[in-house]
Amino acid sequence: MSGSGDGWLGDGLDDVAGLGSGLWVRGVDYMAGWRVAREATEQLNLALLAAEFEPSELRAVAATDDEGHGVVRLVGLPGAAVRLAGLLDALADGDGGAR
Repeated sequence: MSGSGDGWLGDGLDDVAGLGSGLWVRGVDYMAGWRVAREATEQLNLALLAAEFEPSELRAVAATDDEGHGVVRLVGLPGAAVRLAGLLDALADGDGGAR
């Protein structure tokens, strides 16, 4: 990737649970959960790019919960979240949708 999206995936290590909350539990493998979440965020971020969302407006971020399970957070501007909701609603209303 190049251009304004350079570094949009970053190393993401600041999103491992515990760094922000200060809660680290001895023996919990936070990195394993974060790696799983990281793989999912890479796929989701590529899909968001394909749907013409800029990383500065909407992106997935890898994290872990208190038990070390991977967590994917969607971070972005409210307008971008509304736009994504509209796209998901349109998919759900189409052929093969959830509705």
